[in-house]
Amino acid sequence: MIDELLAQPFPEANFYDDTGCGGPEHRVRILRVSQEFWDDYDGEAAREADAELRAYLDALITALAARWGEPLVVDLLPYLRAGLKGEAVSEPINCLSQLAGSMQAWPHLDPGRWLGLAIGQGDKELPLELLAAVGQTLALEPNVSGRS
Repeated sequence: MIDELLAQPFPEANFYDDTGCGGPEHRVRILRVSQEFWDDYDGEAAREADAELRAYLDALITALAARWGEPLVVDLLPYLRAGLKGEAVSEPINCLSQLAGSMQAWPHLDPGRWLGLAIGQGDKELPLELLAAVGQTLALEPNVSGRS
């Protein structure tokens, strides 16, 4: 699925559907999604779902690191703060920064694209999502190198 995502052309117009979203310079695909947490008063279901998605994310990172080397860990909080101040933040970084605190990224993949993986959540009652994002090549500045 990752290779397919990297090979797909970017859509000409912005779109949002049940598989993800995209636009002229980006695409975000939902790889896995948990249940919603409206009745999870003690947080146990959310913790279990998070552990399950993190295990899948770790396995995916291991497989991709064998191909492309270790990913960069990119702190998305500065991008969220910039967006909240009205500064321009490119997609899909803007989208990811509203859902996740960090992402694992492989910049400068052929053909001039980067790949990011993150676990995000729109709000505490909403499902957790394992996200794969592809954007045009740009300089990502990680706060920490290596895996989280």
